[in-house]
Amino acid sequence: MKSRPQQLRLALVVAAVLVLAGGSLGYVLHARHRDRLSPQAPVNGTFSLDEPGLYFRDPATGLVTRGPGPDGSRAPGGPSCDRFYAAGDRALCLRKLPGIPARTQALVLDRQLREVRRVTVPGIPNRARVSASGRLLSWTTFATGDSYATSAFSTRTSVLNLNTGYLIKSMEEIPLTLDGSRHHAPDVNYWGVTFARDDNRFYATVSTKGRTHLVEGDLRNWTATALRENAECPSLSPDNSRIAFKKKVSDDPAAPWRLYVLDLPTMREHPLAEPHSVDDQAAWLDDMTVAYALPGGDGRASDIWSVPADGTGAPRLVMPGGSSPVAVR
Repeated sequence: MKSRPQQLRLALVVAAVLVLAGGSLGYVLHARHRDRLSPQAPVNGTFSLDEPGLYFRDPATGLVTRGPGPDGSRAPGGPSCDRFYAAGDRALCLRKLPGIPARTQALVLDRQLREVRRVTVPGIPNRARVSASGRLLSWTTFATGDSYATSAFSTRTSVLNLNTGYLIKSMEEIPLTLDGSRHHAPDVNYWGVTFARDDNRFYATVSTKGRTHLVEGDLRNWTATALRENAECPSLSPDNSRIAFKKKVSDDPAAPWRLYVLDLPTMREHPLAEPHSVDDQAAWLDDMTVAYALPGGDGRASDIWSVPADGTGAPRLVMPGGSSPVAVR
């Protein structure tokens, strides 16, 4: 039997543990309550998508920014995002929530960058796209792992239809035709969706059995068909005739990819003039120019570069310190 001093010490220890546990629980609940209720609004109330230009994420602040101006300046003030994209009258902002396991908030914003809907999904923010009309949105998160350069990763890709409000939580169940026959496998992963102007056809990457494929999908008929092998993170040109993508050209995990463009009518491809490995879903600035992010100089997380889409010319530094580029018209 414990003595009275021992009983007192035990009671104090139990009380301290309960206080700490209660405080931790209260913090978690408060954080979740805050994340649920806090609006995702621009830091600067006048910042919006109404002014045409290049919008991107500033890695130094995490804020969506516009630039460069005529003097090379940038206009900050947008919302905080880890990935960003915009088209039509909608924008998509992905941000990683604190805590374990990893979770991502997908925030649908209007042209004034005010929140109109949010969806919370598992994983780490990775890819974001909006159709030209602004009615279809897609995002990809890393469920496990954090790099396409390894085999130890798993993705989750969702599609949100704002016309109907219907959310496809995961694309993995879409019937896939591969090499002319229906393909069933537990290792199927989709990522990097890009939409056509008809708000029905889409392109994406599918990975299975250690290979990647470019697929063409049909949302109304809920089907996907592989078009060719070794094409990742497709991005459809504004005129819908070409796809920019990254192609694996090396087994070197530090530099495995090169940027290519595929002509859809002929299915012929050509490399772009960017000599570095690009691990990004490129964005078309116009029908002739492709933009992308590369690791930055001077300690910057990334810089935005552009290159002609026809394979000529040379890379051009568009914005030091930036990622998730998108041309807003």
